[in-house]
Amino acid sequence: MSCSVLVLTYNEAANIRACLDSLPWRDDMHVLDSGSTDGTADIARAVGATVHTRPFTDYADQRNAGLALPFRNEWIVMLDADERMTADLADEIDLLVKCAGRGLAMACMRRKDMFMDRWLRRASGYPTWFARLLRRGRVTVERDVNEEYVALGEVVRLSGHLIHHPFAKGADWWFDRHNRYSAMEARRLGVERAAGRAAVSAILSRDPMRRRAARKQLLYRMPCRPLVVFFYLYVVRRGFLDGRPGYVYATMRAAYEIMIDAKIAAAESD
Repeated sequence: MSCSVLVLTYNEAANIRACLDSLPWRDDMHVLDSGSTDGTADIARAVGATVHTRPFTDYADQRNAGLALPFRNEWIVMLDADERMTADLADEIDLLVKCAGRGLAMACMRRKDMFMDRWLRRASGYPTWFARLLRRGRVTVERDVNEEYVALGEVVRLSGHLIHHPFAKGADWWFDRHNRYSAMEARRLGVERAAGRAAVSAILSRDPMRRRAARKQLLYRMPCRPLVVFFYLYVVRRGFLDGRPGYVYATMRAAYEIMIDAKIAAAESD
């Protein structure tokens, strides 16, 4: 039994070929593009993917639209363009799909984040679990940024890893992207605070993605959050053992939290 493939893109010419080339499932690859202007769609077609175009709305909406495409297979491997499949993980997915019972809806996996030619094993907050293998029609995506996945059925975790290259397009691109993320997070947090929403009870959930979401909600209510994030990644998680890349990355993550706080403060003062 084969898998279908879904990759969401916007100006990913630097990544899309390597992403698709890393995949062993070649008979049903789909790229949902948000109107790239750098040749992403042409590269994807040349590799053998079917390209669909849809204007970007938000991350959850875009992923849900992608999951509604006419796939040939029951199981969908959904990657970001800066992620690469590994041979051991692909073998594990093939075995899971072959033996999956009807109750299984989704599988989550970890990533190895690469920065300055090094795996950020500690400073990145590893391990973090991501939903990347989805049963068609059994999973929906919520939250417009830093999405959350809702599975109608059993969820399992795989032992293999994806390789993640978040800096493949440079540090400037990373900051530009997180500038957009921070604006979206600030708007959402403003709405949640106004509504008094504090769904932190899930911090004890057995679901690692629900625990992560609950921890984030709790974290966003802490004072001096950027310093807390830096201390957590660099000291508590021993990011200092990642050398200079660990220090640089921890400061960048703190800068992202500063952007969110600044935008919330500016909105509240209007």
